[in-house]
Amino acid sequence: MTDLWAFLRRPRVAPPKQTPVRRLRHWHEYERVADDAGCRAQAERCMECAIPWCHSHCPVHNLIPDWNALVTDGDWRTAWEQLESTNNFPELTGRLCPAPCEDACTLRLADAPVTIRAIELAIAERAFAAGWVQPQPPAATDDGGNERRRRQVAVVGSGPAGLACAQQLARAGYRVTVYERDARPGGLLRYGIPDFRLEKGVIDRRVAQMQAEGVRFRTGVAVGTDLDAEALRRSVDALVLANGCTEPRDVAPPGRALGGIHFALDYLTQQNRRLGGEAVPAAGRIDAHGRDVVVIGGGDTGGDCVGTAIRQGARSVVQIQYHAAPPHRGDVLRHWPRPVPELEPNDHDAEGNRRLWGWETVGFKGQEGRVAGVRLQRLCWRTGDDGRPRRQPVAGQDRTL
Repeated sequence: MTDLWAFLRRPRVAPPKQTPVRRLRHWHEYERVADDAGCRAQAERCMECAIPWCHSHCPVHNLIPDWNALVTDGDWRTAWEQLESTNNFPELTGRLCPAPCEDACTLRLADAPVTIRAIELAIAERAFAAGWVQPQPPAATDDGGNERRRRQVAVVGSGPAGLACAQQLARAGYRVTVYERDARPGGLLRYGIPDFRLEKGVIDRRVAQMQAEGVRFRTGVAVGTDLDAEALRRSVDALVLANGCTEPRDVAPPGRALGGIHFALDYLTQQNRRLGGEAVPAAGRIDAHGRDVVVIGGGDTGGDCVGTAIRQGARSVVQIQYHAAPPHRGDVLRHWPRPVPELEPNDHDAEGNRRLWGWETVGFKGQEGRVAGVRLQRLCWRTGDDGRPRRQPVAGQDRTL
């Protein structure tokens, strides 16, 4: 590092975002990729800890201090090679990962952590722009390599797990075919995550690289329906199931069968199909324009539904979470290096969303067969005998939206 005291002298500066007024006019990504100077300044804040907690809490074990140092020195090419050695798709994680590495950053103990995710994305995008991301087909130069080329693997599902598996196998020398029931590859990446978080051209360029590496994609094929699963298993040397996470968790309060109540992925998938130019029958179209929308659930998927409804022109959006509101400033020493429960600014709140904390959905009111109200019960959270938080209803505190 050129400045050993940068972590004391420089504040954390996140990449810029479009203002809500501007970003609500389109469906594109609104968080900008950090520029070179900004990345170098932020990477220099890294303390190169003797025990890199960021590395140990990264799910793919990225060598974060290493490429922070390389970015600081302006050696972007080596930083990319270092990043690519541990992460198949840093252009995806740089956009979508919740960044547990930043929660575990030692600088988090006394200050704001290094902008690790933003630096990762900047490295990946610079690599694509510079032409460093090239197909890596296997070089079958020995008997082992030639033997692998004769072995076939089928991967069912083209979401992030299926794509990563297929790429690793193809580079190792196997003949890989990916089966996808939808019209285009990408799975949840393409159909579940809105464009304002992940534009689909990012997926397309990576798929093109994988095709150049020898991966075959068969889209519009539902294994088990269009193609017999047992016959597929017998026709290949190995079968990988990467079926994704489209099975929803339902709730069953009174009124659940009313019209106008939808699962999150049904809603998000339909909107992504519309933006991708795929046909969506008008009779089954889910559109929030001019409506009062309630989103039950406070995770990333719930937030994606909120952002989608606002961009569709909803009259109002309310997000219900049964957890109590976290404090504005959490106890870092109690939780570090794990995530600290803390009420952080939310992009969709700035766009017009309203969050209700500590309420459970206990029923739906209907009118002419459609949902016209949501009944809520106030919750109180207490620590049980086993030390775990338990939710209890508060008598006399209920409301209807």
